[in-house]
Formats: sequence, C-alpha cells, structure tokens
Amino acid sequence: MSKRTVFQTCARSLVLALPSLALAATLSGQAASCVPPTGQKLTIYHAGSVSAAFKPLEAALTCQTGIQVIDKFGSSVGMGRQCAAATPVCDLYAPADYRDIDLFLKPTGLANFTIVFAKGRMVLAYSAKDIAEKKLAIVDPKSGPFDPPNSIPKASADWYKILTSPGVAIGGGVPFMDPGAYRSYMIFQLAQEYYKQPLLYDKLMGQLVLPGPDHSVDALGKLYDFQLTYEHSARARARNDPDFRYVDLPAEINLSDPARNEYYSKNAVVVLPGLETPGSVQSVPVRAVSVSWGITLLNGAPNRDGAIKFLQMLLGPMGTAFLNENGPAPVSPSHVSPKDFPKLPQLLRPLVKNTEE
Repeated sequence: MSKRTVFQTCARSLVLALPSLALAATLSGQAASCVPPTGQKLTIYHAGSVSAAFKPLEAALTCQTGIQVIDKFGSSVGMGRQCAAATPVCDLYAPADYRDIDLFLKPTGLANFTIVFAKGRMVLAYSAKDIAEKKLAIVDPKSGPFDPPNSIPKASADWYKILTSPGVAIGGGVPFMDPGAYRSYMIFQLAQEYYKQPLLYDKLMGQLVLPGPDHSVDALGKLYDFQLTYEHSARARARNDPDFRYVDLPAEINLSDPARNEYYSKNAVVVLPGLETPGSVQSVPVRAVSVSWGITLLNGAPNRDGAIKFLQMLLGPMGTAFLNENGPAPVSPSHVSPKDFPKLPQLLRPLVKNTEE
C-alpha cells in the first residue's frame, strides 16, 4: 500500500473522529491529513465492551500524532492481570467495572487514580423465536413495542420464575475474568433480596450454563434461552439481528442507578482471586455498584505523554461523540473521587469533575 493511500485512509478516520465544528470545516473543503507514523507505541488494555468506541478514537490519535496504538481487549479482570504482569506494564487500562482499578491495581501501587467515563445497565436478552416456541412469556404485556433505544419493554413480573423453570438455561461466563459475568451473579443476589424469595439465588445459579470457548457459535436460543448483557451491546446486536430481543429489569436489580449504590453494595458481592503479582492479596471482595466503566494511567507507563493525549481525546468532545454513537453512554463530565483528583495529571483536571458521583 502506498504512503498516499495510507494517509488517505488515516484522513478518513480522522474525519469521522472530529467534533462537529471541525468536521463541518473539513467537509467544506479543508481536507484533513495525517502525520507520518512515529516510532512511539501506546499500549491500551480495555474491556471488549468499549471496543466500538475506542477503535475510531485510537485511529484518530494515530492520525494526529503518529503514535501507533497496540490495542488489547477482552475480559476486564483478565486484562487487568495481563496488564499488571506485562513487561513493561501497559500504558492505559480501561475495565468495564471501574472498581477493578480501585481494588486490584491501586493497592499494589500500579495506579493512583480512577476516572469514571461511561455508564450503562444490564438487560435480559433472548431469542424471540426461542421464547415463542417454548411459550415463555418474558415480556410485560403492558410494555410498549421493542424499538430500542426509544422503547425497551419491561420484563414480566414473574421473569425470575420463568428463568428458574425446568429446562430453561441462562448463559453465563467466568466471574474471575469478567465483570459482565460476575454482574450476573450480583443480579441473582439482588433478585433474591428484591422479591424476598428464599434460595432464589441458588435456583438461578442452578440454571446457569457456560457456552464454551467457540464464540463463533450463536449460543442464544440454542445452548441457552436467556443472557444478562450490557444494554448498549444488546442494542448494537439487535440492529443487525431481528430475532435478538431484550427486556429491562427493575432498577433495584439491573445495576443502572448510582443513587442505589448503597443498596446494591449491601445486598450483592462476589469474591475474586487477586492479581497474583507481588504485593497483591489472595482474594478480593467486589461489592455491587451501578454499571460504570473506568480508565487509569499506569504508574510505570512507558508512554505517559501519549497516554495523556489519548485520555484528553476520550474525556473531550471526540470521546463523548464516539461513546454516544457506539456506547456505553458517556459520563460527561467524567469524574474522579476527591481523593484521586490531586493525583491526576494537570492536563486532565479541567476535563473531569471532582466528585464521588
């Protein structure tokens, strides 16, 4: 591929990434051009659930600076362990649960601050064909049509009874690796508390199945009937798959409301293995809070300046635009705790709110 073609491709990526005013200027005839690649590398380990938003942002960073981004994504807890064990450590780490930074990286001195930059909720997904064939009335008949994001039906009042019916299977994952998986366990605990049903957690866990390592198999509606997943991920899939549907659960259960964090934390917890690095503890209790994504700059980051540039883009209008387009929903402005705020690089402080919320 010629240099001109490479630059043209990069320019198109930048056009997509520009905020609205800059984009309008570009479209009016001011063609964008990318700087030549440099020898600088930036390594980002992040949750797979933010890949759609991070990919164009990384392309824009490369176009503007020439920095080559090494993108590693997957299960957040697993990514955290890999990031910590890498030599040198990664530059940035962005898990699907911001507390994975607080509970795993900070105590071992790998990171000093946590920026909460996105939020969401868990929904209950299913195959329309599957539940029709099995006559599983999972949708509240009083709800509106399935038309995300404008209209998302609520789950029927007895959804938990349906999920614990004989022959019904719930797709799950490995909680030691992934917040999406351990949040299912938390939701089962919250459901038991909310509905005051003894042993409901155990019954729901008894329906849980692991689909296996072959992700090319469409397991929903085949290997299992229901799955708890992030709403923005479900919305993206529903756009391309008319059989894919989902319903909303009560706010006391779906981990959507920061105002309910005390309630979530009191009634749901999982215990995960530590980082398995020097100074880390053997196990870590993780209490439930609302679904929020976090990011941090590693203390030993090889490319600290490049990492700060990426964070400036993520926390600014460009990052907000990509999150609005691809999900999860941006927290705007992003926030850090009062304890963490003084530890932020000076260039990032104007971009965040100093608050616990």
